[in-house]
Amino acid sequence: MSVLRVLLVDDEEDLVNPMVERLRLRGVAADGVLTGNDAIARVAENEYDVVVLDLKMPGFSGHELLARIKQTRPNIPVIVMTGHSAIRNGEQAVKEDAYDYLVKPFDI
Repeated sequence: MSVLRVLLVDDEEDLVNPMVERLRLRGVAADGVLTGNDAIARVAENEYDVVVLDLKMPGFSGHELLARIKQTRPNIPVIVMTGHSAIRNGEQAVKEDAYDYLVKPFDI
């Protein structure tokens, strides 16, 4: 059985690091990055099974980053994270080829 490979993308280090740690404790090969540029580089260099992406990122909008990831790896599922007050953004991302969306805060 192969190990699930996940890339977590969020500019909040206090969210990324604990989530990566928890996923690793559950046997998931998880990586975390804090910027859109780092996400694009990681996706280009690695074969991930899924990307979990915050829609509110500095530098790139999450929607733009979703499009860039899909250009590089069209078949990779991308799950977007959005704040409770921004559910419409999550719904819009699904229309833009995100696999699904999560509303923050959420339990893992």
